[in-house]
Amino acid sequence: MQAADTALHDQPIDERRLSRLKWRCRRGLLENDLFIARFFERYEATLTQGQAQALETLMDLSDNDLLDLLLRRKEPEPELAGAGVAELLQLLRT
Repeated sequence: MQAADTALHDQPIDERRLSRLKWRCRRGLLENDLFIARFFERYEATLTQGQAQALETLMDLSDNDLLDLLLRRKEPEPELAGAGVAELLQLLRT
């Protein structure tokens, strides 16, 4: 990642993107919603562009696949983990 990309990656997200991201994170399984709600309670004030992108990547998964990751039943596939998802997943799991 180049310096300009890293700087953008570490920038906080604005309120509008945060609002859209929260809407995007609404899931069909209550268990997923509980993990995500706790994540936002802890980290929404410091959420970066990179973390938001990783969260959007996770939201592309099916509810059951996401729950398997959150409950540590499986780990992310290599192509998924390379997008900052592994670090974000650790935050979601704690």
